[in-house]
Amino acid sequence: MSASSLEDIATLFVQYYYNQFDQDRQGLSTLYRDGSMLTFESASFRGTPSIIDKLKTLPFQQIKHQVSTMDPQPGVAPDHIMVLVTGQLLVDEEQRPMSYTQSFYLVPEVANGQTQYYVHNDIFKLVYG
Repeated sequence: MSASSLEDIATLFVQYYYNQFDQDRQGLSTLYRDGSMLTFESASFRGTPSIIDKLKTLPFQQIKHQVSTMDPQPGVAPDHIMVLVTGQLLVDEEQRPMSYTQSFYLVPEVANGQTQYYVHNDIFKLVYG
């Protein structure tokens, strides 16, 4: 995979993920699989139902992610992608943004003759200080 296509795929993924997260977290279920794992603030969840349940029950109604940086790297297997994202988020009526970092390990799969990516690993942390 060329550096430009790696960057393109990661950019498209990050834009889609955060737009979907900000509008309807349930819609993220298509991005996870039974073997996927989310670590959210040191608590781990495995499998799509567990991950989506966690995301849906986060204690806010509205959220807006603002991506500051996105750094993709090739993964351990062909076409796998590791993505590190930093940014800020605003929840509900809060005026002060909170900083966060999130990493994704994306794995390709072929569906209907097209390569799509799912999230195998997802680690989210708020950055304090």
